[in-house]
Amino acid sequence: MSEPTTSKTQWSNLHGGPLALLQAAYAYGIDAWQRAILYADIERQVGDQYRDKLREGSPGVLNFPFEFVMSGADLPRPTNYALVRIIPPAGQAADETRRPFVVIDPRAGHGPGIGGFKPDSEIGAAIKAGHPCYFVGFLPDPVPGQTIEDVMRTFAAFVERVAGLHPGSEGKPAVIGNCQAGWQLLMAAAVWPELFGPLIVAGTPLSYWAGDNPMRYAGGLLGGSWLTALTSDIGAGRFDGAWLVENFENLDPANTLWSKQYNVYAKADTEAERYIDFEKYWGGYVFLNDVEMQYIVDNLFVGNKLSTAQLMTSDGLRIDLRNIRSPIVVFCSYGDNITPPPQALGWITDLYRSDEEVLSHDQTILYTTHDSIGHLGIFVSSSVGQKEHRKFASMIDQIDLFPAGIFRASVDTTPEGARNFADPYLMSIRRSSVEEVRDIVRPDPESDRRFAAAARVSDINVALYRNTLQPWIRAFSTSYSARWMQALHPLRASFELWSSDHPLASTVSELASEVRQNRQLAPSDNPFLVMEQDVSRAVEHFLDRYRDHRDQIYAMWFGVLYGSPGLKALAGQTLDDDQPARPHPGDTPEHHEMVGRTIARLDARLNEGGLPEAALRALFYVLDRRGGIDERHYHHAARFREKDVVTGYDAGSFRFLVREQALLLAYKGNAAVEALPALLDGADADEIDRVSMVISELAYAGGETLAIAGDAALKRVTQMFVYAAEKARQAKAVATEPASATGSEPAAPSAPMTRAPTTATSEAKYPSKRGRPRKT
Repeated sequence: MSEPTTSKTQWSNLHGGPLALLQAAYAYGIDAWQRAILYADIERQVGDQYRDKLREGSPGVLNFPFEFVMSGADLPRPTNYALVRIIPPAGQAADETRRPFVVIDPRAGHGPGIGGFKPDSEIGAAIKAGHPCYFVGFLPDPVPGQTIEDVMRTFAAFVERVAGLHPGSEGKPAVIGNCQAGWQLLMAAAVWPELFGPLIVAGTPLSYWAGDNPMRYAGGLLGGSWLTALTSDIGAGRFDGAWLVENFENLDPANTLWSKQYNVYAKADTEAERYIDFEKYWGGYVFLNDVEMQYIVDNLFVGNKLSTAQLMTSDGLRIDLRNIRSPIVVFCSYGDNITPPPQALGWITDLYRSDEEVLSHDQTILYTTHDSIGHLGIFVSSSVGQKEHRKFASMIDQIDLFPAGIFRASVDTTPEGARNFADPYLMSIRRSSVEEVRDIVRPDPESDRRFAAAARVSDINVALYRNTLQPWIRAFSTSYSARWMQALHPLRASFELWSSDHPLASTVSELASEVRQNRQLAPSDNPFLVMEQDVSRAVEHFLDRYRDHRDQIYAMWFGVLYGSPGLKALAGQTLDDDQPARPHPGDTPEHHEMVGRTIARLDARLNEGGLPEAALRALFYVLDRRGGIDERHYHHAARFREKDVVTGYDAGSFRFLVREQALLLAYKGNAAVEALPALLDGADADEIDRVSMVISELAYAGGETLAIAGDAALKRVTQMFVYAAEKARQAKAVATEPASATGSEPAAPSAPMTRAPTTATSEAKYPSKRGRPRKT
């Protein structure tokens, strides 16, 4: 590419007169014309790519080599999914003893592969962390009759197969579900919880009535899901994923109609590779069965039944997300206009009213929010791959140890001076609450009642369509007519109309080759180039304003229509009805009884255990009060096994031990700490001393100074351990002391202590290590 022959300084102002202006216009005209040729040639390559992918029959964009493992077509209830194992790049061998990762891509209109689209991706992060990695993709065409439940069963079978391939792994497979795959993953884990390790759902909508996303209103304003049935019938029993992609495109008209194309035109010299690669995914449309798409729209998008445990499997099992026993990591972004945080987190407030209910179900939820990244950026952004996904992968074993409750995580730059921690990013975790999640979701009962009315209207319209128009539409729809309807879809047609098959394509290709050899760039301060950029920003601003006004109108009309007394009455609501729009799953007597049993179990476990339980409980008590917790805390808990503080436990038993002690501390508070002497009673004195030293060492690991509260907590538990050790030595000395000359029996040891003194107890009652005589 040749450099501009004229210095930029010549265009810094227009005071050079008409000649300078003409020169600027001439330079800009050449640059603009050449960019137009390059842009046309880039779009030609995109069209060729689309046609090639159609001929290949698989529009996947997975950018890692792989080997086939298992096909969903071979299952008793066949599906179009497949399981493959990712082959690590040279120099990055997988550790077969580590927990395997399984990445499931969304089947929401696009082809598979987005989770492994770039080296810095979910798959790339898992491979760099040394985990064996698997990928679940799919073919463009579903198996006839395939249902959402069949897909759930496929996921369960694949995860079970992966676990069977790694019998020596220290944990169950960790599974990542992106967008639409996320809610299918959670549905499968709710029915077969014993199969899954930690679950990561990225950009996944789970509560569809939550927030203020304009997509919520589309179904109601169109009369419900009858249009979904009509579209599937026109497609001869298949729903074209291009319609889903078009819905996504309509959310941001500025990007769809202008910015995306202008960015390629403005940077035609450098943007071609990125744009062509992205369109390979964005234009790789796939299909869903009519029964699959109808289930999704009726039960999720319009009905919103998943987050309140209203869905059932064909064999009568309730799909209740509270049954999931694995930690659930929710990753969402405020810059995501497809799945904003309220829709990603609203299921928590739908299921739980208090933190006690979360603890009673022994469920662990960790969520993190990004400030600006878009929906696809959650899966493919290099910055996200290098931070959040890499931290999830490197810390997955620690996340599996988290106790029940809600936690909030953030990934930040590691503080300077942190010793024994070379990672440039540090994940900080703090205990959150249902109330904090509620502040994000902002539940609105009145809005829910409007959506309930819309769902009822949708059911009525679907019934009317099925009894009137559907038999006629199906009678006239054939596979031949369906192919024509698919080819004429606006998004598909845009690829079909311009490719190398076009009569002018060869001429454009030759011109583009000549332009690349004789490229003449206009200087960045060329007044006409600056004017072009100003016009582009004005167009974007206009389209953004149009979008905002359109969304406001949608929301207004939805509220007027479904807030009207007539439609409310149709949905079974009255004017003075203040009942919730959906039943809360925690209102049943059985649920209240279960919560009571859980609390009673924790009360019973308060004073049960020994030195391992006391060590973990004391460590978490100190770390929780050091001024915020981070990922190193659970590294410390894991190091208890390395230092032989906790022995005789396999990975599953150790996970249960850590979770239980952290849960007791969170649920019972100070009472759990006061029970430490009861746990230490009967332990060996030297072991108590050693464990106490390990706790102090781990509390100061990393070189940070403890906060005042953390220092006080460490002194408190240290005194308890010292007192317990002294008591054990005295009991041992009395037990081994020979009888006196008079034949009297040795004094009996004092009764075991069942309640530890509070922090206000004087130092004299707890002799320090410094004052204790050395053992001889």
